[in-house]
Amino acid sequence: MGGGGSTRRVTFEADENENITVVKGVRLSDSVIDRMKEPSSPGRQHRGSGAVNDEELKKRIAEELALERARRDSEAQKRRLKQEQMYVRDEFGKLLERERISSNEHLTRAILRERAATEEERQKAQRFARQLEEKDRELKKHDAYYKEQLARLEERVKPFFSLLTKSF
Repeated sequence: MGGGGSTRRVTFEADENENITVVKGVRLSDSVIDRMKEPSSPGRQHRGSGAVNDEELKKRIAEELALERARRDSEAQKRRLKQEQMYVRDEFGKLLERERISSNEHLTRAILRERAATEEERQKAQRFARQLEEKDRELKKHDAYYKEQLARLEERVKPFFSLLTKSF
């Protein structure tokens, strides 16, 4: 009767009126005891002065025990389910945290790569700007040198031009 396949022995003691008063070897809940105290239904057979048949009582106790065991099993199953749900929630939380950390690491790496590329471009632009300034200085030097040379040549050629223009 009932679940669990228990091999526990149940013994009954009877009082002087042949009423069962003690059940040894089984712990009964208050609800089971209250139900056992309820008067029998009219369809049941009674022995003598209202005493309940031993077999019927044993059957009733076995049914009550089975119901009590089923209730405890159900409650235990509910507790296990809640524990499993909490475990799953915790695992999902850990998984989400790992994913968040991973995505933050990827984002950080991408930002660092972009910063490095930007810094490289900035340095390249500065290097080109220095080269351009150097070329500009060089061109100005050349320009000044050529102007100076042109001015010298004009000074050398000036006497010849003045002679040529006087003779004509």
